[in-house]
Amino acid sequence: MTANLDTPPTDTADQPPVAKPLVRQRRWQKLRLGRDLSLLVLALFVFAAIFAPLLTPHDPVDNSLMDALKPPMWMAGGSWENILGTDSFGRDVLTRLLYGARVSLIVVVFSLLIAVVIGTSVGVLAGYAGGKTDAILMRLVDIMLALPSLLVALVAAVALGPSMRNLVLILGLLIWPNIARLIRGETMALKNHEFVAYAKAIGAPRWRILLKHVLPNVMPTLLVAATLEVANVILTEASLSFLGAGLPPPAPSWGVMIDDGRALIATGWWISMFAGLAIIVTVLAFNGFGDWLRDRYDPQTRDL
Repeated sequence: MTANLDTPPTDTADQPPVAKPLVRQRRWQKLRLGRDLSLLVLALFVFAAIFAPLLTPHDPVDNSLMDALKPPMWMAGGSWENILGTDSFGRDVLTRLLYGARVSLIVVVFSLLIAVVIGTSVGVLAGYAGGKTDAILMRLVDIMLALPSLLVALVAAVALGPSMRNLVLILGLLIWPNIARLIRGETMALKNHEFVAYAKAIGAPRWRILLKHVLPNVMPTLLVAATLEVANVILTEASLSFLGAGLPPPAPSWGVMIDDGRALIATGWWISMFAGLAIIVTVLAFNGFGDWLRDRYDPQTRDL
């Protein structure tokens, strides 16, 4: 058989490549959808935490044994007065969920403030100074990261006593090594840039270089790291409260609520169920928003 000479050979080089902008557009549409859902949940979380006294007429800690173990309003025996039912002490479950969001928000804000201040200071100093300073600080970070965080938090909480102040302090001191390691790597990359070399050449003091040139450029990484640590804070606080080493009862904490309903899971499942769902949804929302921030500010993922 002879080849058809009238048909030109196919040149794969002339074929158009896969449209990268279309792939990127679809990827960003998915990211924006996850971001919007996460922002909606986080907005509801913050709104409930701030305006909890205005959203419910009930008190989160007052007992009413006559109203104990009322089921949710859609079940037989339920009422609109207690939409999500009551616990074994007659306290409104929805009210305790709203005030529990306030507790979680306070713990998150102040523990992250401690972790960001310590972690950023250690990370910037270790990354910029290098040498023995970097080696000593990073060995300290390695030691902290090697310890089982929940066990350390449990021992420290038992030793210091259950209170909001101790809980915030413990969580902040447990989280800062994660932030310090990320900021150190970012600082090591930044100190080799031309604008830092130029600042050194004109005789700018080290503190000015760190505050004016290094610190502003590590802020995107710091924002992503802090957002991703929020879920860790909420889970650890709930775990400690569940184990009796966090906030003492009758504090309206989600972990305390799960512990209150543990022995009544057959007859009062709603006591633990709704608190567990609140933790799951909030943690997923913070993780989703943190993933979007990472993809938004990480040049390697942004250019895919």
